[in-house]
Amino acid sequence: MFSSPGPELFQFGPITLRWYGLLIASAVLIGLNLSSRLAQQRRLENGLISALLPLLVLCSVIGARTYYVLFEWRSYADRPLKALAIWEGGIAIHGALIAGMITVILFCRWRRQPFWDVLDVLVPSVALGQAIGRWGNFFNSEAFGVPTDLPWKLFIPDGNRPLIYANAEYFHPTFLYESIWNFALFALLITLFRRGQSGKILLPAGALSCLYLVGYSLGRVWIEGLRIAPLCLGALPPACSGGLRIAQLMSAALALTGGFGLWWLYGRKRSLPDAAGSQR
Repeated sequence: MFSSPGPELFQFGPITLRWYGLLIASAVLIGLNLSSRLAQQRRLENGLISALLPLLVLCSVIGARTYYVLFEWRSYADRPLKALAIWEGGIAIHGALIAGMITVILFCRWRRQPFWDVLDVLVPSVALGQAIGRWGNFFNSEAFGVPTDLPWKLFIPDGNRPLIYANAEYFHPTFLYESIWNFALFALLITLFRRGQSGKILLPAGALSCLYLVGYSLGRVWIEGLRIAPLCLGALPPACSGGLRIAQLMSAALALTGGFGLWWLYGRKRSLPDAAGSQR
C-alpha cells in the first residue's frame, strides 16, 4: 500500500514547483541527451535533435491537449476558453504521438533528413519519457484504476475519487503498471538499437519505430481496461459501460500499423543499416 505526498514539491511565495512539471522537464532533458547520442551513432546531422526537440515538445503538448478536448468537448462546450487551461489537467498521449509524428515528418522534409532514421533515434527516449512522466499521475492522484485490495494498492484521497467509488479507498496504480511497462520497452528498444548498430542483428530503418508502436500499444490495451474515467465513445466515464475506450481502440490500430510495418520491412527485405549507420 502506498499514497501520494501531493502534487507540489515546494512553494516559495507565488512560485510553485509541481512534481509533474519537474518530471516532464527531466524527461525532456534526458531524452535530448539520449537521442543526440543515438543520432551520432546513426551518423545523422550534428545538432539535429537539439533543433527538433523544442518544436517536437511544443507540438506534442498542443496535440495531446487538442485530442483530449475533442473527445471531452461536452465538458468544454459551455465554457470553451477552459480548453486552453492545460494546467488544470487533461492531455492524451495518443494526441501527442499523432502530433509528434506529423512534426517529425515535416521537420525531416524541411531539413532533408531520413525520416525513419530520425524516428528510430527518438522512440527509445519517448518510451523512457513516458515511463518517467507517468509518475506525475501518482503525485496528482489521477489516472488510477478500479478499486483493489492487492498489496501494492494505491490510496486515493476523497476529492479525487469518482462518486460511484466514493466508499472505496484503494485502487489499482495503473500509472505504475504503465511506467514499468514503458521502462521495459525502453530497455528492449535501446538493446536492439545497439545490437543493430554493431551488426549483430538485422535492423532496417523504421523497425525500431514499428516495434515501439506494437510494444507500447499492447501494454496500453490491457492497462486501459483497468482505468477509471477513460475517454469513451458512446458512454460517459467513469465506468464507460456500453462504450468503447478510445485509448484501446487507438492502441489496437497503432499495434496493427506497427505489425504491418515490421512485416513490410523484413518481408520486403528493405535496406539495412550497417554498424556505422550507413545503408546497404
